[in-house]
Formats: sequence, C-alpha cells, structure tokens
Amino acid sequence: MSNSDSFIDEVTEEVRRDRMFAFFRRWAWLIVLVVLAMVGTAAYLEWRKAQETAQAQAFGDALIAALDQPDAAARRDALEAVEPAAPGAEMLRALLIAGEEAALGETAAAADRLRAIAAREDMPARYRDLALIKAYLLDPQDTPEAAADLDRLARPGAPYRPLAIEQQALQRIAAGDAEEALALLQDLMTDAQATAILQQRVSELIVAIESGAELTDEPLPDPEPAPAPDAGAAGGLSVGVPVDGNDAAAEDGPEDAEPATDAADTEPAPEE
Repeated sequence: MSNSDSFIDEVTEEVRRDRMFAFFRRWAWLIVLVVLAMVGTAAYLEWRKAQETAQAQAFGDALIAALDQPDAAARRDALEAVEPAAPGAEMLRALLIAGEEAALGETAAAADRLRAIAAREDMPARYRDLALIKAYLLDPQDTPEAAADLDRLARPGAPYRPLAIEQQALQRIAAGDAEEALALLQDLMTDAQATAILQQRVSELIVAIESGAELTDEPLPDPEPAPAPDAGAAGGLSVGVPVDGNDAAAEDGPEDAEPATDAADTEPAPEE
C-alpha cells in the first residue's frame, strides 16, 4: 500500500507540474506584457512629472523676470509675452496683468480681462470665482448680470462669500436702499468667513450709514501742504541771515528780562 500511495503522489505531482508549465507556456507573454506595461507607465509618469516641474520652473522664472521691470507698463508688456504652461498658470498671469493695468489706471480693461478668464469653462471653479470677484472689486457694475454673479458668489460655502456680500451692500447703498445694505453688513459682521480687516471695514461702513453720512466713491482730496515758515515770524530763521543776540534773548527770555548789551556800548569813549 505504501508503494502504491507513493506512486500516486508522484503521478499527481507530475500532472500538476505539467499543467503549470502548460499555463506558463500559454500565458507567459501576457505576464511579461503586463510587467512591461507597469514599468513603462511608471517611467512615463515620472517623465511627465519632471516635464511639468521644468515647465512650472520656467514659467515662474519668466514671471519673476517680468515683474523685475522698472515700471507698470513694462511689466504689463513683459507679462503679456510670457507663455502660460497650464490653465492655472494662465489664470495667475491674467491676475498679474490685471494688477499692472489697474496700477496704470486702466481698471475697466483689467476688469474685462478678468471677466473673460472667469467665463472660460476650462478653468477650475475656484479660479473663475476669484477672477470674477476681483473684476467687481476693480470695476463695480449695477446690472442684472452683475447681481446674478454676486448672488452666485455669495451663496453659502462659497470661498469669496464675504467679499461678494460686501459688494452687494455697496450696490444697495448706491441704489439708495440703506436699510437692506445695513442688514447685509450686520449679517456680515457675524459671518465666520469674514476676516478681521473686512469686519473693520464693515463696522466703519455701518457707523457711516447709521450716522446719515453721505457715501461717495470720490477719492479724498490730498491734504494741503503746510505753509512755509515766515522769516519775520518769532523763532523763524532764514538761511544766510544772522540772528542778533539781543533779539534772541528778547524772544527766549522772560518779558521783564533786560536786553543784553553790547560790549562796545559799555566801554567809555577814549579821551582826546
């Protein structure tokens, strides 16, 4: 019985080995192909990552070189010549160009550029919202389209909701609806997304509305320069004019102080 059992085990092992060899002979090419595909995919992903890193570095270097230009016009022109490497890079370039245009006083052109970027469907939603809110900060508009855009930006959970609500309040103020503007601002004061700087602006705006002050977009006038000191005024000195010691003593000393006398006046006249 032991010999027969050993024989059966040997035959079973041989059959198992033959089946395994047959399987490898039939599917070995597929296994090799899968391994090669995995290795090739990993190598391609590493190559793509290296290419994207190189493109991002080149784009950043070009932006830094453009921003090193001496004036806003030169910076804008240099930024226009930079080729974006991805939609996100194009968004960053548009924001920088819009900033330089705003510095040149071309706020309408800057806002139009940002609105064009915000209208592109290939841009991520967070970038489109950022471009749109910056466009309204640069060039506010009182149109149905603007109201719809601000309503969308002010929806709960939106990343730029406090800024959109602030713009809605300013629109209400411009339309003469101070009560609704005040309600929006008071809600904004308790908004968890509002920053400390924004809350300070809102607080000052609430105080202005409640005091009945007239709000306007006109810039404040530059303060008038202080008048130049008069050379004849007390304590004023003019360049190149000596100050007499008697005058200085009369100005600095008390009222009952005796004026200083000159040494030449106290000497007796010489005898002839």
